[in-house]
Order: sequence, then structure tokens, then C-alpha cells
Amino acid sequence: MSAIQHLSAGRVVELDPASVQVSGRAIILIDPKFAHNVGAALRAASCFGFDQLWFTGARVSMKSARGYRLPREERMKGYRSTAVYQYDRVFDLMPPDVTPVAIEVLEQSESLIPFEHPEQAAYVFGPEDGSLPPGVRALCHRFVGIPTHHCLNLGASVNVTLYDRLTKTDPDARLQTHLAEDRGHFSNR
Repeated sequence: MSAIQHLSAGRVVELDPASVQVSGRAIILIDPKFAHNVGAALRAASCFGFDQLWFTGARVSMKSARGYRLPREERMKGYRSTAVYQYDRVFDLMPPDVTPVAIEVLEQSESLIPFEHPEQAAYVFGPEDGSLPPGVRALCHRFVGIPTHHCLNLGASVNVTLYDRLTKTDPDARLQTHLAEDRGHFSNR
């Protein structure tokens, strides 16, 4: 894939790789298997103030096939604050001040509990049915494991990681901001 696929206003457009960089508030999904997990990661990124979601591989596509519809999360207006890109060479677009953090259970992984999040971080998650490939791990600077009794799914892992970051970097986050969100039209009857 030579051009970057970018979801913009519900349509897929191609971008020149020289025109985009990975931000310091990005999520990177390596070869995700299911579109609904990309949608769940997009929802988490938007909810926790991350401005980019990147994914690699060809198992999920932003181009709709006949009868295929993007997950609801990818179509909701509120999530347009998070740019969605599909590009296999995402690490080529990472500036030196952004730290790639692999969320992966490895012997050398730090526990998420005492982990101090870098100010500028791109969190890298492996596929639902495997681990991060060695070539991707070689590009990551930090490795973090989420201590659980069983494996979390991809969407849950993104949510837990971003929530942990929020609680550690902005412990005074105000719930009032979230309550101001338009949640639809409900009336008391």
C-alpha cells in the first residue's frame, strides 16, 4: 500500500505519506482482524482525546464492499475528532519525539499499574489472534502488559490503556465535560 487510506467525512481518500505524521496522541493497531474492534478502538480514542487511529494490514478495510457497512463507531459524527488512517508503514511516519509503546504481554513488559506514560506516545496493539510481529516489536521503545487473569480483547485493551493514561496524567479530569455531551433526545414522561 503506497498511499495512506484516510477516512474523511464518511469517504475514503488517498493521501501522500509525506503529508502526514503520527501524532503524540495516537493509537496504532497492527493487522486487526475485525472491523468492530477498529470501531471500538476509534470510540476509545475519541472518548479519551486521542487525535489519530492508525491500522495496518488488509483484514479490515475502510472501503465498503457490497453489503458491508462500517461499524457504528466509524460513522458517528462525534468521532470525527479522531482521524482514521490505514497504512502499513506507519512507523516511517513517526517523528523522533513520539515514543512507540507496545501493549503486549512479554517477559520484559512493564506492568501497566506503575507505568509512567510518555507525554508524546503512540500506543501499539497487536492483532486479536496473535502477537506483535518481531519487526514491529523492534520499532517499539517501551513494552507494557495489562495484568489480568485472561487476555482482553483488542477494544478493551485500548480502553484500559487510555483510561490508565487519563487517570495518571490528568487526575483532576472533570466529569462535567462529559455530561455536557449531546446524548440524544430523551424526555421524562
